[in-house]
Amino acid sequence: MPSSTNTRRKERKRRRKGRDPRLSNKRTYTMEDVKETFKKKDAWWTVLLVDPIAARLILPVANRTNITPNQLSIASFIIGMTAALCFYLGCYLALVIGALLYHISFIIDCMDGKIARLKGTGTSFGILLDISLDHVRVALCGVALAFGQFRLTGDVTYLYLLTLFLIAYFARHINALHLYKLRREMRKKLRKARKELYETAEAAGIVLKPEEKKAEEREEDEESSEDGLQEKGGPKSLAPLDIPVNSRADLQQAFKSKFTTYMKIREFLLAKRIRMHLFSGIEFQMFIFIVAPILGIIKETILVGSFLLFAFEAAIIYKMWLSTQDFEREHNKILKSRESIAATLPKDPKTEEAASQQTKQTG
Repeated sequence: MPSSTNTRRKERKRRRKGRDPRLSNKRTYTMEDVKETFKKKDAWWTVLLVDPIAARLILPVANRTNITPNQLSIASFIIGMTAALCFYLGCYLALVIGALLYHISFIIDCMDGKIARLKGTGTSFGILLDISLDHVRVALCGVALAFGQFRLTGDVTYLYLLTLFLIAYFARHINALHLYKLRREMRKKLRKARKELYETAEAAGIVLKPEEKKAEEREEDEESSEDGLQEKGGPKSLAPLDIPVNSRADLQQAFKSKFTTYMKIREFLLAKRIRMHLFSGIEFQMFIFIVAPILGIIKETILVGSFLLFAFEAAIIYKMWLSTQDFEREHNKILKSRESIAATLPKDPKTEEAASQQTKQTG
């Protein structure tokens, strides 16, 4: 009897848990939920050949299992190492199997971040683990592919191409890191300059009031508009100062003005979530580890892929150079506006007295 009573109690508890949402932390995710985890823009290889598959795999994994993003990262790495072994064996069948395994590894690697965003379980360690395993996987697969072909053919060219591959891949990621830091530093300096501008304007009894954005400026978050000034208690005409107080300045004005056709193509691709960096580190590794082994054009792909990667990186550096010019103009504009407002402030008597004494001592 006691055992049957306990069974009935467990059954009632299970049913209450199913009815009461407060007792159940299990949520059923939909495809719409998964799509919300997609990046606003991504590599075309990911958008076209990975996300459609990954999205359909994420649903059962998220809804029916307790698999964590870190476990997916490790699983992706293990499959990637199996692909590296196939690359090292070097025969055509092994290369094809390695290419398929590498693509599967990349699909799973794209799933971990999406599930982390879907469930809100992402961690800083998870990001570090994912990035670290990605770089190790790419490097070891490159070494295995080159050494495998060198072992079978005795052609030392593969060793030179391996050096080119490693330089191109890691140079791309180092460059991306430095460009990210530069963008962040420019934004930081603009925020600091605006903060000082606000403080100076407040001391002068001026309220900086941004103008209403135009329709096209609201569509493009990066666009900035000219702003007017309003004094506390009533309007004050300070139009010659031309104070820029938008929270986000457009640092691509020079580039947009020079390459209008590029911007039209960019808008078309962004509507499909595809970024304009058409040959990034993702396409670079996919062409070398998937396309090249299947088509049997490993040498040619490493050469052409490295050239395209460097070419696109050079274009990004040029674009950043133009952005630094926009930054200097915007920054100087804010500083001059602050100086103009500061000139209207009454001078501090202590400062004037110190300046006067210094002048007498000098005389």
